[in-house]
Amino acid sequence: MVRLTRAIEFSTSLRYARADLPEAENRRRFGEKAQQHGHNYRLEVTVRGPVDAESGEVMDRAALDALVGERVLARFANRLLNADPLFAERVPTAENIARAIHAQLEAPVAGA
Repeated sequence: MVRLTRAIEFSTSLRYARADLPEAENRRRFGEKAQQHGHNYRLEVTVRGPVDAESGEVMDRAALDALVGERVLARFANRLLNADPLFAERVPTAENIARAIHAQLEAPVAGA
């Protein structure tokens, strides 16, 4: 097995808030993070598998970059994450962003 990692950077805005809580409770729970603010993220996407005998690659880099562009960057970069349906019921913490990105990429990468 060989691993291929691609690193991508993007910016987004967000606020730590739960839609089911009043604004005052969000401010109490999350403090300054309850205000809309921005972050720069570095996303590392790693795929692993056998090296294809013909191409010499685990996965075509251009295909992986295109998937990340379509499923992550087009959806999250320079956007308010709270407006995305993926964060309708969860706070856009780094952990939840990672889970959302994994869900967006897992099946397409496996099928590539």
